[in-house]
Parts: sequence; C-alpha cells; structure tokens
Amino acid sequence: MQNLTQDQWKESKEKDENAVILDVRTEGEFMAGYIPEAINIDIYKGQEFLDEIEKLDKSKNYLVYCRSGARSASACALMHQRGIENAYNLMGGIIEWDGEIQTP
Repeated sequence: MQNLTQDQWKESKEKDENAVILDVRTEGEFMAGYIPEAINIDIYKGQEFLDEIEKLDKSKNYLVYCRSGARSASACALMHQRGIENAYNLMGGIIEWDGEIQTP
C-alpha cells in the first residue's frame, strides 16, 4: 500500500486508464457526496467487505479513500493481503479533497 497526496492521487486518477476509485465509507456517507466514478464498498461490513474485495479485478489499480484516510489505509492493507498489489490510499481522505464531489 502506498499513501498518495491529493496531487499524486488526482494525477493517477486522470492518467491511469486502469484505475478504479474505491470509496470505503458507509453508504450514508457515500450518499452525502463522493468522488465521481467511485464505487462504494463499506469497510465496516466486515466479512461482506472482504467478500466484495475478493471479487475485484486484481490487475486493476485501486485509488482508495474514506473520510479522513484511516479506514482507507486499513482497506488498502486488507486488499494487499488478498492479492491486490496496487491499492493507493488518499491521504487526508475526502474531507481534504479539493476536487469535484458528486451526489446521487
């Protein structure tokens, strides 16, 4: 797992055609606003989260975020344990995100 600054994360998001944006917050947090194109898998769902991680394409690069960066760091570590080599944590999370935020 690698921690990325806002600028590094944005650059990866824009330039990497193999990147998937993963929001690991709760569904309620996600519905309040998310980074465009993000998919939501709630890390608090325990085994269900692990089951969903197992279904992910291991060849993709995952840009992972949460509210502040703590849950997403844990998520990246869990993803790495399950064979996903390229999981990148957004330092500071969405509360420090200065890019676009989308709502459903």
